Amino acid sequence: MNKPKMSTEKGVPSNSRVLMLLGQLERLNGEATLANAEIARQITAKILHLIQTQEKTRKEIMSKGSSGMEVILATLENSRDLQTTLNILYILNELLTVGGGRRVGVLVSKGGTGVLLQLVLTANKESPPSEELMLQLHSVLAKVGPKDRKFGVKGRLNGALNVTVNLLKQNLHNSKLLLPCLQVLRVYASNSVNAVSLGKSGVVELMFKIIGPFSKKNTSLLKVALDTLGALLKSKTNARRAVDHANMPVLLYIYQDWHRNDTRHRHMLIRKGILGCLKNITNIKLGRKAFIHADGMRILYNTSTECLPVRTLDPLINTSSLIMRKCFPKNRLPLPTIKSVFQHQLPHVPAGGPVHQLYHQPPGGELIYQFHTKNPCVDDVVDDSDDNEDTEAENDTENEEEKDHAENDDIETDINKLRPRETYSRPLEELKIYERFFQELSEDFQGFIFNNPKSVVTAPLSGPNSQRPVMVPTAQTLPTKHPTATLLGECHPSKVEHPNHEASSPSSASPVELDTINISTDHDGCSDRSASQSQSQHCSDRSASQSQSQQVSGLEQELLQKLEQVTLARPQAGCAGVRPLERQAPRPAGGVATLAEDAAEEDGGDGAVLEVPDTALLLPLHDPDLYVEMVKSTRSVPQYSEVAYPDYFGHVAPTFREHILERVYGVQRTKIFQDIERLIHPNDILDKVVYDLDIQSPVIDDGESLKFNSQFESGNLRKAIQVRKFEYDLVLNSDINSNHYHQWFYFEVTAMCVGAAYRFNIINCEKSNSQFNYGMQVLMYSVQEAISGLPRGSGRPNRHLNHFSRSSIAAGGQKGKSYYTMTFSVTFNHKDDVCYFAYHYPYTYSTLKMHLQKLECLRTPQIYLRQDILCETLGGNSCPLLTITAMPESTSNDQICQFRNRPLVFLSARVHPGETNASWVMKGTLEFLMGSSPSAQSLREAYIFKIVPMLNPDGVINGNHRCSLSGEDLNRQWQNPSPELHPTIYHTKSLLQYLAAVKRPPLVFCDYHGHSRKKNVFMYGCSLKETVWQTNISATSSDLQEDLGYRTLPKILSQMAPAFSMASCSFVVERSKEATARVVVWREIGVQRSYTMESTLCGCDQGKYKGLQIGTRELEEMGAQFCVALLRLKRLMSPLELRSQTHLLDVESDLIETRCKVTSSPGTYVLDDEEQTFMEEVDYSAESGDELDELDVTEPHDNHLSDPESNNQRDALA
Repeated sequence: MNKPKMSTEKGVPSNSRVLMLLGQLERLNGEATLANAEIARQITAKILHLIQTQEKTRKEIMSKGSSGMEVILATLENSRDLQTTLNILYILNELLTVGGGRRVGVLVSKGGTGVLLQLVLTANKESPPSEELMLQLHSVLAKVGPKDRKFGVKGRLNGALNVTVNLLKQNLHNSKLLLPCLQVLRVYASNSVNAVSLGKSGVVELMFKIIGPFSKKNTSLLKVALDTLGALLKSKTNARRAVDHANMPVLLYIYQDWHRNDTRHRHMLIRKGILGCLKNITNIKLGRKAFIHADGMRILYNTSTECLPVRTLDPLINTSSLIMRKCFPKNRLPLPTIKSVFQHQLPHVPAGGPVHQLYHQPPGGELIYQFHTKNPCVDDVVDDSDDNEDTEAENDTENEEEKDHAENDDIETDINKLRPRETYSRPLEELKIYERFFQELSEDFQGFIFNNPKSVVTAPLSGPNSQRPVMVPTAQTLPTKHPTATLLGECHPSKVEHPNHEASSPSSASPVELDTINISTDHDGCSDRSASQSQSQHCSDRSASQSQSQQVSGLEQELLQKLEQVTLARPQAGCAGVRPLERQAPRPAGGVATLAEDAAEEDGGDGAVLEVPDTALLLPLHDPDLYVEMVKSTRSVPQYSEVAYPDYFGHVAPTFREHILERVYGVQRTKIFQDIERLIHPNDILDKVVYDLDIQSPVIDDGESLKFNSQFESGNLRKAIQVRKFEYDLVLNSDINSNHYHQWFYFEVTAMCVGAAYRFNIINCEKSNSQFNYGMQVLMYSVQEAISGLPRGSGRPNRHLNHFSRSSIAAGGQKGKSYYTMTFSVTFNHKDDVCYFAYHYPYTYSTLKMHLQKLECLRTPQIYLRQDILCETLGGNSCPLLTITAMPESTSNDQICQFRNRPLVFLSARVHPGETNASWVMKGTLEFLMGSSPSAQSLREAYIFKIVPMLNPDGVINGNHRCSLSGEDLNRQWQNPSPELHPTIYHTKSLLQYLAAVKRPPLVFCDYHGHSRKKNVFMYGCSLKETVWQTNISATSSDLQEDLGYRTLPKILSQMAPAFSMASCSFVVERSKEATARVVVWREIGVQRSYTMESTLCGCDQGKYKGLQIGTRELEEMGAQFCVALLRLKRLMSPLELRSQTHLLDVESDLIETRCKVTSSPGTYVLDDEEQTFMEEVDYSAESGDELDELDVTEPHDNHLSDPESNNQRDALA
């Protein structure tokens, strides 16, 4: 026998028997004689025998370098002998059964798919076709199809798809042939075009003939049929076809039957397959309606609850919960309109702007309805989630697979836009009016007394408005029916000034004027210190301040015990009790009254006092009396007249670390099931409105419900509805002059029951996901704990939080928009408590004004501090501007020259009101800059700091989350701000333009923000090179030349600040961010180091604080560390450091490493900010859940409160 010409792998013996047989087979391929056909039959039979008996034979054929597969496929293609063809198919089945995907991949790469599909057509020409041949052919195709990405296209184009369908129809009762045909059909159906074609051919109806009730026979066949049907039903056309043929009740009946009979849970995959079909049908509106009409909600709820004890059935429970969540009827938000309760009249309303669109909707834009319905009807709300998806792609295409990495279209690709402008849009003459804010650039200090700390004049920041009375925390008259108990003062909603109604006040109330309130440290209640003091009275001299600050470090231990108590009392009454307060007079939002004596008079005339912790030594920059003075001059749209306890008392950071909450498996599913109970047991629902800003008359209190209040500075809660005894649905107010941005909340709760587990559902959240799903917790402040001297007044609810979604509809919204629910549970520990809940630690505008005045106390003769009013806001509040640097040592020319020529650092914060963490970071920065440490002095000597600590005072005051009173996001107005509508942005940008015009642009610009989607603290910067790397545009090396100094400051922070993460930083310029402060200052002002510093609202997942919640202590520390990093940056930029250039090499290596990461994953332009997936998989594809600005779309859980005029959503606080 001649030596075969087969190519062999090194190490495989050339005299191997199978290789010799393959060599003979190869020579016969070109000869078609009858004798050769017989020889080929014998050879293939021998090869089959060797493969069946010897594993090494399989390896020899499939080994790398062997041409055995080519010979086998060539023989299969050329053979006209049925037995030879069958032998080769047997051989392929044996080879592909063992060895996994690699062997299948070899067959596909050798063109095996085309050979097999062609053989299907050839075999079909026989009449009748060989059953065994078709069986073996489809068995091989079932193994090959999943590994060939174009299998569906190939099968449709050459006609093999139709052959398989016809074969299926002719053999419905031939289970042996039916199984491989279904397996191949399952692969075909995964192609969307094929699925539509198969639906038209009646395959969907065919599948319902195959599947059926519980049976122990042919379970494998049934499983494949369900998988095939599930793939077909992914096509919305096929899903509609299934609904039209009344197949929804059939599927539910089959599922119930299998659930009832599969008691030993041996056929979970079949049950899961049925649920998969239901899931795909309910992706369309008709499917959801059919599901409800077939009582699917009750069926899946009952079956799921029965499966709960068996952990292995969790896949069934999860899929059922997803289906029920999707099909939960869309309800209207219980609001007359989605627009904000409050409206502010603008100087002018630009045509086409958001406010014009909001208040000039066409007729019919508002919906009129009854919104307290216990049994919402599905038809009451239009579900438009798939109205525009009637047509599906049916055109043949050769390339239907998705791209591996979708390009990000948001990245700026115009290199010209990525270069700073060399000309300035405004002439210097026009900008001259801003020269007065830069006195330090021309100051000569002639006649200045250097040892006088008050020589630098500071502009008053109290504002131009007339002061209003403000209610402060004090006791109320003791009710007669509880003469000796510790009492909870009633929570009276303060008056909201509406044009056509007047405030009503209890006749028994008597206002407490601020000038008559005294504070005393003796427990007899007598006092002689006036609460109304001038600014100089609030500020002690420098020596007193220093001695006070030295005591602070030792006070944390003392705070663990009961704090020193002071009492608030009326001097006219001496030690007697305090009378009730009038509602229209500003007062605390709630009250905790205690008895000074064990017994008191029934009329409450004696002994009712409020014990307040004296935190002055712990909070040197907080003064309750000064805070009240600041509140008086703060102007709000609702004309708030109350003060919240947390803001009045001040926030004392806890002395211990709080861990990020660990998510318990199944918590989200449990919450969903509780909501399903509300639907299927509507008679258990109270649906009782207990708080509502939309109605003018007060809500009737029957003593059976919690009391809510949000009518104080930065408060946000629009409506509270009691749905069960201990469960409340809460609705947040939109930003003023807006109809969206529901995220920030801050409200008060009283009249709680101790020990009861209350559940709160904020039902109109806009984001599909948030850090609440990854350990973030709602903040809670207990007045009782603050008064009792516990280490903190602030805490976090001790139950698990969940961000899952419902749908809702309300007038004035956007068509197709879905809201999401954030739910949390709390158990109150104190009787007669007053508790506050907030999205994050509140920091009000009045707090800022108080802090700025208290900073005056820290000023020494060595500190240059000037406070100016940059402008007045739309709401009539002042926007402060600070200048901080070091005083020159003398009036010598050298000292004055050095003073004037210091580089500038420009800082800003709180452009988004809901990002309160940015203000706490700014507080840390300001306190460090005003500190007495050598580092602080060095920093002041190195730079001139221009600081706008709050860019959006109006939004902060009125409880907005993102917008100003213009109804617009101010951080998207920097390109062309309006002096009338965006005064703070317009004048802040003008300051920067003035600096650029006089050739003094800032060395560093940083805008402090908060981020709700990511952990840690990080920066966004701007880089031409790193942006171009993310695109496909071609650019020469000269086009990409830029100084790498923009990376230096973030790198320094990553080395010294434990909360800072360099890995989360990004320096890519996006089109959607081209109007933000960071990009505009970089592009138009020419500031290379222009940053947005984002601080997490949750916690850290790296460094020293890994696994810990972030608090005000860490945020203030971050602000101080930013200052230290600036000092390090100054030293690195010194001539000696620049000469060594070692730090630049570090930055260069980091940049190269980053580029390598980018190159390996071109579809990602920022480092991955996705969280780990939940233990329970949640699918949110059925509802509209697009985000508003920023990327980050991860596993939301839909809520069934939907909005009829909206489709778009937004960012994570960029």
